[in-house]
Amino acid sequence: MDRIKVKIINDSGFDLPTYETFSSAGMDVRAAIKEPIVINPMERLLIPTGLRVQLPHGYEMQLRPRSGLALKHGISLVNTPGTVDADYRGDIGIILINLSNEPFTINPGERICQMVISAYTHVEWEPVKEIDETERGDGAFGHTGLN
Repeated sequence: MDRIKVKIINDSGFDLPTYETFSSAGMDVRAAIKEPIVINPMERLLIPTGLRVQLPHGYEMQLRPRSGLALKHGISLVNTPGTVDADYRGDIGIILINLSNEPFTINPGERICQMVISAYTHVEWEPVKEIDETERGDGAFGHTGLN
């Protein structure tokens, strides 16, 4: 497993994002709020993290829902995965949505999403008139059946 150093400013008043287990791909990110906030059913809110990072060139940060919040409370991210580019230097905000029928309260310092740092590749387009055929061809959504 590779390791990289990433500069981070933490104005949240809470712990830095952490891996909960040795093999975790994502780090838990906390809500940098001073008082509880209620998200009503089908409401979305931008929740601050108090974090600013300097990712190395060639890396991105992906923000993803926490599976426990999604399953137990219907809390997800609107733009999942959210992407933070290496040249962004502002506060990282999390767009949460409540997909349940019940209000949900976010408490200060609560773990609200997962953060994954990934390397990426830039594409250099090669315009052509034809591309190679495959067995699947242009079979799209559901083309292999229900099972």
